[in-house]
Amino acid sequence: MADSGPAGGAAVAAPGGAGPGPRVYFQSPPGAAGEGPAGAEDEGPVRRQGKVTVKYDRKELRKRLNLEEWILEQLTGLYDCQEEEIPELEIDVDELLDMETDSTRAARVKELLVDCYKPTEAFISDLLDKIRGMQKLSTPQKK
Repeated sequence: MADSGPAGGAAVAAPGGAGPGPRVYFQSPPGAAGEGPAGAEDEGPVRRQGKVTVKYDRKELRKRLNLEEWILEQLTGLYDCQEEEIPELEIDVDELLDMETDSTRAARVKELLVDCYKPTEAFISDLLDKIRGMQKLSTPQKK
């Protein structure tokens, strides 16, 4: 089966290709986010390999993505600017999950937001509530 699915569907590479076995590729529909400007590539539809999500828990990935989107939304409000204009800072959720107590987590986030002129207490409290019970996304072990 070689790319007989609809746009945005999955296609399986032919078994004779390079690599250990068939791989699943996901094709983005035309004009979808993640594609470059029109005409940037002459190689046809953009394909991205979907192998990685098999090794991670998809539910945890979805929770993490939702959390990251929420953090971006909150930071744009706190810094009163567009996403591109947010000062360079990285809130590492895995780092926060490694910390023993909420007070050390709160102190770390407050340290990262030191340049923010708006009150950050509500954001920090909500962030700690959202990460409570989340799992750390560690690199999967090779089989």
